[in-house]
Amino acid sequence: MAITAEHIRTIIHGYLDEHPDEKRALAPLLGLLDDGADLASRKEFRGHATAGAILARPDGCILHIHHLALDKWLLPGGHLEAQDDTLLGAALRELAEETGIPADAVTAVADRPVHIDVHPIPANDAKGEHDHQHIDFRFLFRTTADIHQLQAEEVTDAAWREPETITDERLRRRVSAALR
Repeated sequence: MAITAEHIRTIIHGYLDEHPDEKRALAPLLGLLDDGADLASRKEFRGHATAGAILARPDGCILHIHHLALDKWLLPGGHLEAQDDTLLGAALRELAEETGIPADAVTAVADRPVHIDVHPIPANDAKGEHDHQHIDFRFLFRTTADIHQLQAEEVTDAAWREPETITDERLRRRVSAALR
């Protein structure tokens, strides 16, 4: 069963209960849902959900991947798929696909995102995609496993880095606090 608008709304409300200072910033997402937008669909160019994974080792290092198309170091994650039924499950699936780390070697720190990030994505003529917004639901996980087979069509490298290398300050603070 695909991720529903109600599931996304529930995750956003739970997140906002924990982070009420972000209500104003995330209000447009709820507005999109109220307007009937299918945030689980990659074809929704007003904005669509993506699922991100922040994976921490016991020493506190965070897994980063080098994304082929963007030529950037990023945290693992990506678009939702039809078989995903939760945002948490989608983040875990993306993590396993991109790094080869099996889902059973990973533990979620919480069932709600540690961060929700909305950021612009430029148009991609090759994919027929207009410029749009990604609504990245970022979940924090722990593992003692190491990187296995990288997803060669999307990922060129992976590295464990100190938490201070997370470029988003709010995310960096939350991850550091959760791992204490």
